[in-house]
Amino acid sequence: MPDRQTILSFLTENPERASKRDIAKAFGLKGDARAELKALLRELEDEGLIERDRKMLRRPGALPAVTVLEVTLRGSDGDLIARPAEWLEEHGPAPAVTIRQSNAGRDKGRGKSRTPSTAATIGDRVLARIFSTSHGKSTAYTARIMKILDRRGGAILGVFRETPGGGGRMMPIERRGEEYAIDPDYTGGAADGDLVEVETARRGRMGLPRARVMKVLGSVEGEKAISMIAIHAHGIPHVFPSEVISAADAAQPAPLAGREDWRKIPLITIDPADAKDHDDAVYAEDDPSPDNPGGVIVTVAIADVSWYVHPGSPLDREALKRGNSAYFPDRVVPMLPERISNDLCSLREGEDRPALAVKMVFSAEGRKISHRFHRVMIKSAAKLSYQQAQAAIDGRTDEATGPLLDPVLKPLWHAYGVLKRGRDKRQPLNLDMPERKIVLTPEGKVDKVIVPERLDAHKLIEECMIQANVAAAETLEKRRQPLIYRVHDQPSLAKQEVLREFLATLGLSLARGAAVRAAAFNGILARASGEPHQIMVNEMVLRSQSQAIYSPENLGHFGLNLQKYAHFTSPIRRYADLIVHRALVGSLGLGEGAITPEQEAALETIAAEISTAERRAMAAERETVDRLIAHHLAGRIGEAFDGRISGVTKSGLFVSLPQYGADGFIPVSTLGLDYYHYDEAHQALTGEKSGLGYRLGDSVEVKVVEVVPLAGSIRFEMLSEGRKMPTGTRSFHKSGRARRGGSKKPGTRPPRGRR
Repeated sequence: MPDRQTILSFLTENPERASKRDIAKAFGLKGDARAELKALLRELEDEGLIERDRKMLRRPGALPAVTVLEVTLRGSDGDLIARPAEWLEEHGPAPAVTIRQSNAGRDKGRGKSRTPSTAATIGDRVLARIFSTSHGKSTAYTARIMKILDRRGGAILGVFRETPGGGGRMMPIERRGEEYAIDPDYTGGAADGDLVEVETARRGRMGLPRARVMKVLGSVEGEKAISMIAIHAHGIPHVFPSEVISAADAAQPAPLAGREDWRKIPLITIDPADAKDHDDAVYAEDDPSPDNPGGVIVTVAIADVSWYVHPGSPLDREALKRGNSAYFPDRVVPMLPERISNDLCSLREGEDRPALAVKMVFSAEGRKISHRFHRVMIKSAAKLSYQQAQAAIDGRTDEATGPLLDPVLKPLWHAYGVLKRGRDKRQPLNLDMPERKIVLTPEGKVDKVIVPERLDAHKLIEECMIQANVAAAETLEKRRQPLIYRVHDQPSLAKQEVLREFLATLGLSLARGAAVRAAAFNGILARASGEPHQIMVNEMVLRSQSQAIYSPENLGHFGLNLQKYAHFTSPIRRYADLIVHRALVGSLGLGEGAITPEQEAALETIAAEISTAERRAMAAERETVDRLIAHHLAGRIGEAFDGRISGVTKSGLFVSLPQYGADGFIPVSTLGLDYYHYDEAHQALTGEKSGLGYRLGDSVEVKVVEVVPLAGSIRFEMLSEGRKMPTGTRSFHKSGRARRGGSKKPGTRPPRGRR
């Protein structure tokens, strides 16, 4: 039986062979020794020394065997150096990875260079296989490129500043960016203060590196330039290549031949009022079967994108490259061109549209009895907004909803009542974390920040989509068809322990054990409801959760408390759903557009790509909101605001302004003359001499003292006096003296999740 350190070293050095089975095989463990190994691995996981990633085990902060990297620079020996595209800052600085490109090097014998498809350059985003070597307590990483995901061509974004005598300089928008000199002949017509995209020239021996302006994106002072900063910073493809536009323009409406004609079924779309594409329509009716009294039949029809976007086509390659649509307050970066997303595939009212539909039968208790998929032609009976549909049910009909109230809307709401019984019995994770929405003026300036009301109309559509997603996963599993699941693993034991210690400070308990269920968290949330610490508990439960990802391996969905779950309902804006559509078309023999053997073989790679693309979009969306709010508050320096402490670290406090949904930072060095101790369990900073401090969730008054709009950073000054902290917050075993002289700009932000 290997000792603890040997197992930890094995996991570090063999990320591609790191399951429990791999470890047992490597050390020749059989019989009782396997049970002993299982206990030891659980002990290491409880202590936070290892973490679980699907069936694989790894050291916290270690890179997985296959991951997405961003090539950042060239080393002194000529090798490319990359950083992981995703990295939790709680694990410290992101590791540098040396890229092996032996087959992309120079053919010394012939003096010629070879540039195969896997030859990368600075700025590229690549999918790579990781190799690691331990050196004492440190780990060195190398990588072999499997695929170039995105070639950024070395383009850099910055702000153009004129210089006397002509020409100018490009000032970086990122703190670690580099400044470039731009000769008068290469300004591209940029004016002082313009946001520009430049191409770098060869660096000279002296002076600043030189560049030339390739594109002028508009004044950096305008809010409409802010989303472009995030789009460029995260490498989100936002311009469709000409061959993709040509392919979309050449597409013709799908014929009725080979489809069931469902155009007389009054399916309707219910979406946000400003939605431009509609990829799902719904209809419900009572089940006429005498064997299912009180049961309902729910039909969900989804735009048939697979008919237009075939595997390997220009449209398909670009959709995979983007992974998903990205949504910003002032624009949408779509996964597919408008000819496809807003026209041919959008389920427009009164127009024939191809769809994949599932008809699901539920018992009166909300249990799904059966389902069946169909390839159909539909004609949406109406395009309604959530508010419009809800108003009709509440007794306020209009010209559109009046004729639909009895035949369509009331049956849908009755069906939702049935589905809700099943949901309540299932007990998915029930976090209360309202999402804010920025409302812009016609000029693109921040008008206000609102929390949209959560209506039954939202919940109805959400539950219909969840059930359709479940039906898709069940059908494909039954037919042994490879697919991409949407998986959400249960919280790691280490994160559970952190949450458990925090809850104990509030008199709340979380049962121990690896088999925790969502219902256990719901019990905690229910006990915290209405209490002063309600928001704080919701945030801590959210932070304890794993990240939902795409995977060809089914781990279930912990948050929804579902064993089989795949994304099927949004193929216009998510590539994962398109894969599921193709898998259904192929396994059910529904005609053209089926998944290919090549795609089936690449599902692991595709899942990694689109998981990264999703988090890339989330980060860009969040940064855009931060910059917009910072831009809005830049003219309000010195004003006081009511806030709430949303994060506590050794270096200071994050404070959220509920009015704007903005987060700012208060360095610990500005809290006063006291020494502050950080207590992870209590999520608090406590003064050593005074015993006064601040805790996660506290309501405080703060003053805006510094705003950096381009960085999206806000610094506050604390106006509220600390409160007397509970006994023990300064002697807890995970406490530490807070650092003095902390950064005056925000650092890591408390994590946020997405289903």
